[in-house]
Amino acid sequence: THPELITKSEALLEACSFNLKLGENKNKATWTGDLSRDWDFLVDASKKGFDLKYPDPTDEVKERFERELTIIRQKNFCAYYLITLDLIRFAQQKGYVHVGRGSGANSMVAYCLGITNVDPVTLDLYFERFLNPERSSPPDFDLDFSWDQRNAIYDYLFSRYGKDYVCLLGTHTTLQENSVLREIAKVFGLPKEEIDRLSDNRDANRKKDELTETILKYAVRLKDLPVNISIHAGGVLITEQPIYRFTATEFPPKGYPVTHFEMHNAEDAGIYKFDILSQRGLGHLKETVRLVQKNKGIKINIDRFQDFCLDPRIRTLLNTGKTIGCFYVESPAMRMLLKKLRCEDYITLVAASSIIRPGVARSGMMRAYIERFHLAQNGKPYPVIHPVIGKLLAETFGVMVYQEDVIRVAHFFAGLTLAEADILRRGMSGKFRSRKEFERIQNKFFENCRAKGYAEEIINRVWYEIESFSGYSFSKGHSASYAVESYQSLYLKAHFPLEFMVGVINNFGGFYRTEFYFHEARLNGAQIEAPDVNQSEYLTDIQDQTICTGFIHLKSLENKIAGLIPAERKLHGPYKSLKHFMERVPAGIEQIRILIRSGAFRFTGKSKQELLWEALIYFNQQKSSGTPGNMQLFEQEPVDMNLPPLDRNPVEDVFDEIELLGFPIRDPFRILDGPAKTTYLAKDISRQKGKRIEIIGYLITTKHTSTSNRQSMYFGTFMDAAGMTFDTVHFPTSAIKFPFRGRGFYKIEGKVTAEFDVYTIEADRMEKLPIINKRDHIFREEPPEQNFNQHQ
Repeated sequence: THPELITKSEALLEACSFNLKLGENKNKATWTGDLSRDWDFLVDASKKGFDLKYPDPTDEVKERFERELTIIRQKNFCAYYLITLDLIRFAQQKGYVHVGRGSGANSMVAYCLGITNVDPVTLDLYFERFLNPERSSPPDFDLDFSWDQRNAIYDYLFSRYGKDYVCLLGTHTTLQENSVLREIAKVFGLPKEEIDRLSDNRDANRKKDELTETILKYAVRLKDLPVNISIHAGGVLITEQPIYRFTATEFPPKGYPVTHFEMHNAEDAGIYKFDILSQRGLGHLKETVRLVQKNKGIKINIDRFQDFCLDPRIRTLLNTGKTIGCFYVESPAMRMLLKKLRCEDYITLVAASSIIRPGVARSGMMRAYIERFHLAQNGKPYPVIHPVIGKLLAETFGVMVYQEDVIRVAHFFAGLTLAEADILRRGMSGKFRSRKEFERIQNKFFENCRAKGYAEEIINRVWYEIESFSGYSFSKGHSASYAVESYQSLYLKAHFPLEFMVGVINNFGGFYRTEFYFHEARLNGAQIEAPDVNQSEYLTDIQDQTICTGFIHLKSLENKIAGLIPAERKLHGPYKSLKHFMERVPAGIEQIRILIRSGAFRFTGKSKQELLWEALIYFNQQKSSGTPGNMQLFEQEPVDMNLPPLDRNPVEDVFDEIELLGFPIRDPFRILDGPAKTTYLAKDISRQKGKRIEIIGYLITTKHTSTSNRQSMYFGTFMDAAGMTFDTVHFPTSAIKFPFRGRGFYKIEGKVTAEFDVYTIEADRMEKLPIINKRDHIFREEPPEQNFNQHQ
């Protein structure tokens, strides 16, 4: 009908062209606008840092510094360093907490510039792990910022280099087994309760019926299929020419342009990324420093890392595994590992940060490391694959723990060059496994080892250990950077435990649910208070030893109201009564009900039932009088109401907290139907090695894993009636017969086992226990409050 549209479309297509040469460097070429000025600036800034960090350098240190600068210039990486340095300086000017980590910590120049905080000389980190003459694909710096400051970093990059030249990196989201299982189950019409049971323990339900088998079959078949484009965790591209010359972009709700290709496509095109990451751990540090100054008047410097390494309180937290809330070392598995290693120093923590990774753990090398660690501690010899390996990896007892160990073994044991060894290391990460360059290095590894006369079984074993690193290992620099941040959070927990736990709570991030960070604060002597309109802030706050729960935790309370309550209080003083509050804060009846049920008006001395009646009468009067809004011209005295006695048991408050906050502020065992007492508590477990015991626990967290023959098993962490934690292991037979059934209380029966003085219960029977029926049993005699503090 409109042939001219076709003609014009064809003309437009003819006028378009796309010429993209793969592998050709397309990144921002200069920082100052001139290559020579870039180089002079980098050398000058690096040497100033070098003189400060290495006041009495050896010839070897000087040679490495010059060698790094030479390679940086040879690989045209000067602008990359300077753009990163500029970003770090911007963050410092703004007071943003940050840390540079990853393989960039292997660079002495980065350390001298202040991009990273790890000394690569002290830790014997290879620069070639980060950058080398033969490296065909670019490395990147990992820069972590607090989760609530990263957008400011993005804004700076877009304004500094121009929105046409900066873009966030895309990624392709794929279906994963658990999520696709839930989606398929919805298609077949299963109710949420059945979907939850199937998702939590698929093995126990596998042969339940034909429909379940069909859902599980298609969940496996659809796994890893692409779903949609998303945003890379932190990748940012900065190009010399406009970004849309190389990729189409889209604008998701976040508001920043995102590429249509992902990391590997970008590398192939010749564009390398800056990793601008966010994490909650840095937010914990920032918030804790603020709270300590507010609550105790103490200004903290958390950059005194060398002092922290000598702190006896930190050593105690590490070797006892009391690290809940601390960055990277709070998970049950990590806390158990720290206890097994009796960790008391930085080097051991760096190793622990890496051997906890799946590649090392599943290959059996984590256990080998622990065993050899204990043999060495007792002055006994430990086995190694080969004397050369034992000498090369003396620090890690002959076990490959870090990606640098792969480079070290490939270079000194197999005779590969450092650059070839890094290609091997990258191949083991899965990026080049099918490429010819990796196959060539793999063949050369075996040829060189045979030429050196190593036995075939030794060559194969060494290769197996290298292969186990595939996709899961850390570089030593990465682990070292993580350990520095761990020490910072450990220092805060050791010396300011209450402020630290509030800092964790206010950043909504960690391994555990918010409930257990409140519990951890209680264990350390805090008095936990429910929200209060005259005390609480939008976020959780602390005054001396009292922690006031923030309004943000009330799930159905509008953010506008949650922020307005403390703001109005600061402007015009405290609220004198419920009526006084309702006249000043424009909250509807449903919002008032939430506040009343949360206990936010307990300062009035009235019961929740009385307050609910008062609010209902007030709003009915407002409605009948036609008065708009809540504000009154003159303050009026509240009307006394002659209400009959309204009984209430404090156990109701626990249920209100669970409903409104999602967790109880007070002892959860108050709602267990029946006594919580058993023969044993967590403190008794260490004296019952090899014996069967029965114990009741409140579920904290579970972890699912698979055995070597792909059967499901679980690890559990519970809290006992005294507030202390204990761990359980559920092997496949037990996991199928007695599955976890969501949050709540469980009675566990099993045998106490010990490994390197760390105790667990091998559960062979487990029963979920009922809680009090709120309507039928609410007026039972109130059980006494558990005194958690006495069990510290």
